[in-house]
Amino acid sequence: MAEALFFAPENALKLELHLPPPLPLSTATGAGHNDQLSGNDNKPTGRSRPFVTLTFAMSLDSSLTIAPGRPTELSGPQSKSMTHFLRSRHAAICVGVGTVVADDPSLNCRLASSLQGGGHQPRPIVIDPQCRWAISENSRVLQLARAGHGLAPFIVTAIWEPPADRRELLERHGGRYLFVEPTRESYGMPDGGPQFRWADVLAEVKRQGLDSIMIEGGGTIINSLLSPPDNSLIDSVIVTIAPTWLGQGGVVICPPRKTGADGSPPSPLRLADVSWHPLGADIVLCGKIPRSQ
Repeated sequence: MAEALFFAPENALKLELHLPPPLPLSTATGAGHNDQLSGNDNKPTGRSRPFVTLTFAMSLDSSLTIAPGRPTELSGPQSKSMTHFLRSRHAAICVGVGTVVADDPSLNCRLASSLQGGGHQPRPIVIDPQCRWAISENSRVLQLARAGHGLAPFIVTAIWEPPADRRELLERHGGRYLFVEPTRESYGMPDGGPQFRWADVLAEVKRQGLDSIMIEGGGTIINSLLSPPDNSLIDSVIVTIAPTWLGQGGVVICPPRKTGADGSPPSPLRLADVSWHPLGADIVLCGKIPRSQ
């Protein structure tokens, strides 16, 4: 098993205003502070979707990876620990099928307090419209679920009857497939197949009793969520910027530009409530997307 991580409480406190309310003290993990101490005012509002945090690490030239399908480590040790702290503060973590096929990720929280018996682990949500992911007993996320160091995923799909063997495997580990009606009205995830409205995906996540979700990638997922009007669904943006150039040919964060009916360019999307936090050699940008944009 990978080494347990620690994230300093003083660093955690700097992120508090950009996070969902702490999970109940019986399950919350991380820096050990609670709602009264933190001043977190991001209270639930009875809406039909969870609190949404968009978070990822990128290079100075806005790349996630050096090439499609080539995992590229960008975060330093402190910002990597920050990512796991964020996981400890969210009920769910979301990635696209391209990420799980390329990386076989763990999708768990590696803070020491989360790896202990009874510690909180986020529920993995995988966007897989066409059931591309051939999840198996050897998939890392299921190995961790069996060991008690993570949870089995919920897989969002447009296939009404997923493969029976995969469904049985998922359910045996505590996961499941979630059917969401596909549409072609919005920027797709992934290209060339069935597409979802983010509002529909998030509503289904909420129906599963998950009140907060951090969306980590990959590039298609991030660019689709940043594309209007879906970017209005984002409550918080937390981006790690590594002091690295990857060059051309990588997976780049650059959402599609949608022009007006008269062909005019859209207004720039600028973050509000911005704060910058050095973590080792990296810099972390926190902000919110104004509701008027």
